[in-house]
Amino acid sequence: MTDTNAGPPIEPASLARPPHRNRRRATVAATFGATAALLAASGYLVLNVAGQPVRAEPMVLDQPAGVLWGQTVDRPIEVAADNVTIRRVKVRTGGTAAIVIRPGVVGTLIEDTEIRCTSAGTDGVVPGGYSALRVRVTGCRQAFRQTDANPATIVESSQDGKPYPGGPSGPSGSVPPPAPDPDSRAMAERPPYAPAAAPPTPITYWPGPGNTGVPAGTALRNSGSLSLRTAGQVVSGLNIVGCVTVAAANVQILKSKITCNSTTYSIRTLAGATNLLIQDVEINGMAKNSASICCGNYTLRRANVYNMIDGPRLADNTRIFDSYLHSLARVAGSHNDILQSTGGNNIIIRHNTLLSYNPATRDPFNSCLTIGSETAPSLTNLTFEDNYCNGGNYSIGISPRLVGSNILFRNNKYGRDYRYGVVSGWNRPGVTWDRPTNVYFDNGQPVV
Repeated sequence: MTDTNAGPPIEPASLARPPHRNRRRATVAATFGATAALLAASGYLVLNVAGQPVRAEPMVLDQPAGVLWGQTVDRPIEVAADNVTIRRVKVRTGGTAAIVIRPGVVGTLIEDTEIRCTSAGTDGVVPGGYSALRVRVTGCRQAFRQTDANPATIVESSQDGKPYPGGPSGPSGSVPPPAPDPDSRAMAERPPYAPAAAPPTPITYWPGPGNTGVPAGTALRNSGSLSLRTAGQVVSGLNIVGCVTVAAANVQILKSKITCNSTTYSIRTLAGATNLLIQDVEINGMAKNSASICCGNYTLRRANVYNMIDGPRLADNTRIFDSYLHSLARVAGSHNDILQSTGGNNIIIRHNTLLSYNPATRDPFNSCLTIGSETAPSLTNLTFEDNYCNGGNYSIGISPRLVGSNILFRNNKYGRDYRYGVVSGWNRPGVTWDRPTNVYFDNGQPVV
């Protein structure tokens, strides 16, 4: 990390100076005057210290995988290295932009951070290719800039006190974030189509950001990637910047955060991994994970999983309970599913929030759940119940080539932000679709 704001020392006013130094000071003062105009055009700040203008250059973060944490920065920040994290930082600045991601830089994560622009012409974060999680932007011209060629992932963030990309009032305050506001949390969790009248079941019945992930107040210790190969091993309270592989029975991953930029998986179960428990975790797939977890023999409970191309894969002996899976990452040619199974046995998905819809881009992605039997002889003994699901070409996609048995859908609620419909293939052989209890969230009417 390079700090380029080290200026020359300022001499006391009482210090006597010879005539040649006075002439030099006059030259320097003239130079500063010309420089001020140039800096204004460049977007950097010009401050006055003891009557002299001093250039406030950006803080340049140039260490790969570096972390800027818990600071107040009164000037722009430039990210010049891959996989940099800016966490729990206050940025207060004018100029062109508060945080600039240099061309070609990838993997920038900005989280639990406050940006305050001191000029109406200042942007928040530019130009794209970053992830913003719980970032609050105030007073900026544009909060988050991105392009089709260089998109950004923006989750649970706000602009001028309103949830980004606009809407009713949301969280505000300074870093560290205040205790969650129940009203703003309910607003963030409520689908955009929700009617004014109370729905049959309140949306807050299902998991959301306030009751999933690492419990509030948990102290995390920094860690890199992990390979867990000891039976019964327990890891807890880790900030894992990397990915995890498991090759032993009865391993537990508890109260931890995983930030993995692999193009494969944040968590991978290998031969020998049985009865893996993943509980009270946050998983950020950095818009790169082809699936956040792969592929079987695990239980996921009270997890906050986001920013991935696909969410968890479902194979043998997989259970997902009480979790919040959301904010898929669209990349060229992607076919995004919150959950997907291409075969297996003994799968339960119960009481989860599954959001396959991006309200900013109105992108429904592909599905909350897609099932088939392409990589196994069959798909058997799958139960999908008590979930809230919104989005998808079809929210539930059931392959016409499915070879399946004892596949049960019951007591689920569905939103309307799909492209074609809630379910395709609900009456295929081996599938039991309980029509009276698979209903629209807003009016309780059966979806088929």
